[in-house]
Amino acid sequence: MGLSGRERRILAQIEQALEREDPELARRVAAINRIEAGDGLPQEPYGERLRMWALAHVWVIFAVGALVIVLLLVAVLTT
Repeated sequence: MGLSGRERRILAQIEQALEREDPELARRVAAINRIEAGDGLPQEPYGERLRMWALAHVWVIFAVGALVIVLLLVAVLTT
């Protein structure tokens, strides 16, 4: 169900007030809305940083997993 004309006007007023009071928060909310709408990751400056952050975490998880496996093998082989 869509919003009525009155509800759309109220929402637009809230958005305009947010943009005036906290432009950075307004940009972040807009980026979240684009992601939820299926438009992919937000554009610069957040998009590239978010990709690098995710990639770094994948490598950290992989490295920790490999370390755990190596430590388990060492423990089994030394007993």
